[in-house]
Amino acid sequence: MSNLRDEAVGLLQQLLRLNTVNPPGNETIAAHALRDYLASHGVECELYARTPERANLVARLPGGDGPSLAFMSHTDTVVADAADWSRDPWSGDLADEHVWGRGALDMKNQAAAGAVAFASLAREGFRPAGDLVFIAAADEEVGKAFGLEWLCEEHPETVRVDYAVNEGGGERVELGGSTYYLCASAEKMSAPFRLRVHGRSGHASMPGIADNALVRAAPLIEALGAYRPEPEVGPEVEAFLTTVLGETPRAEQVLARLGELDPLAVELIEPLLSLTLSPTVISASEQRNVIPATCDVTVDCRLLAGKTPEDVEPIIREVLGEGDYELEFLERSGGTRSSLETPLWRAIEDWVGATEPGAKVAPVCCAGFTDSHWLRDAFGTVAYGFFPMRTMDPELAARLIHSADERVHVDDLELGVEFLRELARSFA
Repeated sequence: MSNLRDEAVGLLQQLLRLNTVNPPGNETIAAHALRDYLASHGVECELYARTPERANLVARLPGGDGPSLAFMSHTDTVVADAADWSRDPWSGDLADEHVWGRGALDMKNQAAAGAVAFASLAREGFRPAGDLVFIAAADEEVGKAFGLEWLCEEHPETVRVDYAVNEGGGERVELGGSTYYLCASAEKMSAPFRLRVHGRSGHASMPGIADNALVRAAPLIEALGAYRPEPEVGPEVEAFLTTVLGETPRAEQVLARLGELDPLAVELIEPLLSLTLSPTVISASEQRNVIPATCDVTVDCRLLAGKTPEDVEPIIREVLGEGDYELEFLERSGGTRSSLETPLWRAIEDWVGATEPGAKVAPVCCAGFTDSHWLRDAFGTVAYGFFPMRTMDPELAARLIHSADERVHVDDLELGVEFLRELARSFA
């Protein structure tokens, strides 16, 4: 695998040196780099773009009548402040067996590994049982209007597949003396809402004659931050508990039981037991000397898979209590799941067992949003988040994603290429 390792490292470095922070994205430069790489190995691909600077790339190895499989990725990243980093976030530096840069873990690493796995199979003359598809989408981090959602709506024939592997899982964790690889088979719904609190404006030098909406918002923000909902055990958490504990405790006992096993297990499962409410943005007066008549609070709200804003709005209003405010949900995305009883799940289990005998696959629900939702929602695709990582500590990786000094170990990059190649072959 050494040549493929070097190939993946080189391609990842190239991608990391391209600034595709979203907004504005400018993912076309990454799509061009991937297109040129694939073309150099005899792979034809197509670019699809709603606007010229926001291109998606799709490549395909035609197969027979068997199940189709996609390697998913996205090429946009979140912002990076170079002042916070030890190295230039767009350097693509290779140092101490790590490749550094914004997107090294989320998720240009998987884009590079997917492209190398795809190209290497193509040049070996591999013929899949069904079409093998490589997707490098735009606009996953913010927006969605230019990326995979748009492709599903405007070019469904290019991305319609039976199975797909994406980001959101693959971490190797040790819990209670046993080894597990996490695989995300579902995700929570992102359903942010705006709380608009009303008061009465006035001159800031005479606060007694006004009714400060910002002050009125404070106890509502505190109530949202303090709320701890009753836990629920969904199918993914139930399967996780059965895998690691051998049983499913009652919902109110889950965290205590996991705490006896390992604190890491508590961190993994706690956000998957209920909706979460996180006030994140506040906007009131635009001038220091004007008491605001309205105060807008944006709340990041994540719902359990299968729940809707209509299900939880009464709960949120009960938490807030009476008051002069408006509550408006701003969007809804995600919240889909895939069955665990599929050939793709069994293929991942087989790979893990062969790669590390004794290790097991543990299902989880992804607390955040991924592009897997769009394929599940549009076509009923079975999509899992699984890109194996066994060298970098999973807790360190979690802290580096969307943060400073993001980097990936080259062993994990090579492992990802190996996994994707073997997965495609197992489907053949």
